[in-house]
Amino acid sequence: MSATINCKQFAEYFGTPICGKMNPAYVFEVEGTPYAIEEFYLDDLQTLFPYRFLHLDDPGISEEMYNHAISLIQSFDEMEAEKKAGMTSSRRGSVLVFLPGLHEISYMQEALAKMVHKRLQIYPLHSTVTLEEQNGVFLFPVPGYRKVILSTNIAESSVTVPDVKYVIDFCLVRHMVCDQETNYQSLQLTWASKTNCNQRRGRAGRVSKGYCYRLVTKEFWRNEIPDYMIPEMLLAPLTTIMLKVKLLDMGDPRSILSTALSPPNLGDIVRTVLQLKEMGALSAKNDGRGHDGELTFLGRVLAHLPVDLYLGKLIVLGHIFGCLDECLIIGQSDEFDWGKENFIQIKRIREVAELYDDLKKRVSFFNMHVPESIQSLDYTSTQRQKFILQVVIAGAHYPNYFVQGEIDEDLASRDLNGFNPRTTVMLRNLPPYSFLYYKQLQSLFRLCGQVKAISFESTRAYVEFYRTSQGAGVLPEVSLALLLAQQSAPLELPVFSIEQIEICAGKNIKVVYVLFLCRVNVDFQSQSVCPVELVSRAIDPDKLPPNPLFVVNITEVVDVGHFWGFRADEASLEKQRHLTAEINSCTLHPVTVSLYPNLLCLAPYSEISEQNMYYRAKILHMRGNTVEVFFLDFGNSAIVACSSLRELPSDILAHPFQAQEFQVIGMHPSAKSIILGNQWSSQARERFITLVKSRSLIVSLYSILHGVNRVQLLINTETTHTTVVDIMVEDEHAVKAEESFDSKQNHEALMSLYKDMVEGTYVPNSASSSWKDRKKEEKQLIDNLLAHFSKSRPSQSKTKARCPPFSIISI
Repeated sequence: MSATINCKQFAEYFGTPICGKMNPAYVFEVEGTPYAIEEFYLDDLQTLFPYRFLHLDDPGISEEMYNHAISLIQSFDEMEAEKKAGMTSSRRGSVLVFLPGLHEISYMQEALAKMVHKRLQIYPLHSTVTLEEQNGVFLFPVPGYRKVILSTNIAESSVTVPDVKYVIDFCLVRHMVCDQETNYQSLQLTWASKTNCNQRRGRAGRVSKGYCYRLVTKEFWRNEIPDYMIPEMLLAPLTTIMLKVKLLDMGDPRSILSTALSPPNLGDIVRTVLQLKEMGALSAKNDGRGHDGELTFLGRVLAHLPVDLYLGKLIVLGHIFGCLDECLIIGQSDEFDWGKENFIQIKRIREVAELYDDLKKRVSFFNMHVPESIQSLDYTSTQRQKFILQVVIAGAHYPNYFVQGEIDEDLASRDLNGFNPRTTVMLRNLPPYSFLYYKQLQSLFRLCGQVKAISFESTRAYVEFYRTSQGAGVLPEVSLALLLAQQSAPLELPVFSIEQIEICAGKNIKVVYVLFLCRVNVDFQSQSVCPVELVSRAIDPDKLPPNPLFVVNITEVVDVGHFWGFRADEASLEKQRHLTAEINSCTLHPVTVSLYPNLLCLAPYSEISEQNMYYRAKILHMRGNTVEVFFLDFGNSAIVACSSLRELPSDILAHPFQAQEFQVIGMHPSAKSIILGNQWSSQARERFITLVKSRSLIVSLYSILHGVNRVQLLINTETTHTTVVDIMVEDEHAVKAEESFDSKQNHEALMSLYKDMVEGTYVPNSASSSWKDRKKEEKQLIDNLLAHFSKSRPSQSKTKARCPPFSIISI
């Protein structure tokens, strides 16, 4: 191991006062005798490739500089051939490329891997690579191949590879920098110092003449590259140093730190003292000394723990709240083989285990012990433990935590235009007539999940996913789509010009303008593309019960306040009996298509001591030779064999589904329930199931939101007349809650509709013949446009689009 130091700084630090002056210590220089190393800069490489060099303001590696480095590696064969008079040696000199980080190494490795004909053996060298990969760096390459090592500054002084002949240096480094305002550390890309670069140059020339190529200009090297790096004490936070100084009990920290080789600024010391007081490591009582404080018990513990101070405080609070019993155990004689088979780096696991054991020993000195026996936790205890850990994490990082603000439901409702935010994402600033590209949009979102429908309106599109579970929360597909929108490149759509579309429309040019403003709905299940009204009735009277107060037979409970069932009035029960008889009197045929989620079919179901009867169903999940199906007329689910499924005839499919989804209004989980169950505790679930499961109860319809009936659930017996909400609140499982903005709006429209129906003033929304003709004309034009443009390719450049709801999509 070798390193370069600032001899002048050390000599002055250890100077001796003589005659009132500080004479620096004498420096003895012992020169080594390495092979000669030639240095080259970008100015010297103009014959190989032209360059455009970026300046100091934005340190980084452009694609052009990557290409220059690759071209330089390719040119080494020609250089070696010229020097050996055309005779190529079987031993090609190894190349060491210094890059600032893992991302740059991966990019360079991927680019070099494409050059198969150049016969390169590429080795990344980084702190995260496995031991096997590190050992490969020291091996001789296959005869005829050139070894290329892509390394961070780990190869600057810690690792020496003897056969390196060429060094390519981008003169960049990443180092820890502490933000002055937040006091948090981050890795920042900066120019390396001349000292570091000279150290890198010394990696070549160990066994023969070496060559160092610095990818900066000579002028930039002389004027902009610093001679030395800023000392770590002036960049890193002083919290750990301050605690070590306080342990020495040698007085004012300012006096002690002022004697350091590179003393920190006074302002940084004062800021560090305030931070330590804020987290409780130093006492607030200081007798008027704002730059000092007494070391507390927490401070003494933190000073002895080799971890970040916030993590140290997390450990102490974990002991206080009784959650210090997390351990990591790995101990078998064949652990290396086990790790190799399971692609786990045993070295990393051992480091974690060793750190855990070290921390456990250190905290035991302060009478904090991990329990010897760990009790198995049930669901409630596990949720309680999770909540305690959240409290501990928030307390350890105080005041650096956030509280989620209230959601503006009115604004969200307007943005999504009435679509369900739990199943839908929105695209903005799409090109005109974007319904022509619905297949491209479907394929773009295929990575996220199965798209159910897309509604196009002007320059917006609403992408709705199939619900893959019976829960009422946000779909994972929606979360994934939003995550991809934040992390991925903009979505790209090849589009047609407006002139092409208008020419194709011909005489129907006015209808084309109407299509730009109206809503076009694409249903992927029925494979239909149809225009719809922008202003239409949100509630279909034909699907409403005659009275908002009706009886429901509850068949399946999804969660507290969320269940499936069917109307239990005589007319609805008669429909079910008639439909069941019709299905089972037909000749049923096995399903011929490949099974997939959301496929509609007929599935068998039978109660105990009853023969199998077939009912309409939808596939929820595939499970090998079995599938989980949801019965569309009853609301319950079951697991059946794939071979037992039957095709669903179109005439039977035409009947409306009888099962309905319900949610109880007016309650939210109580704090107790949230603590014990994330949302609803197991006791709350058991209590709700006891109240409603497999029972016929009276419901009062409040609103219909996104196809879900939001109701009050009434329990009327000879002795009690109450609601499920009142019982859950009384048992402290729930608290009263106000309905959402959309639900209130729908409630007003629903009650107005029922009032009109009772008073006989309701007028059906029957469309006029002219309106029907216009919609028919629009539908015909949509079909013609889709048929025409499906045969041709867009000539316009690609349009970029981004997932909502956060950023406006640039075109």
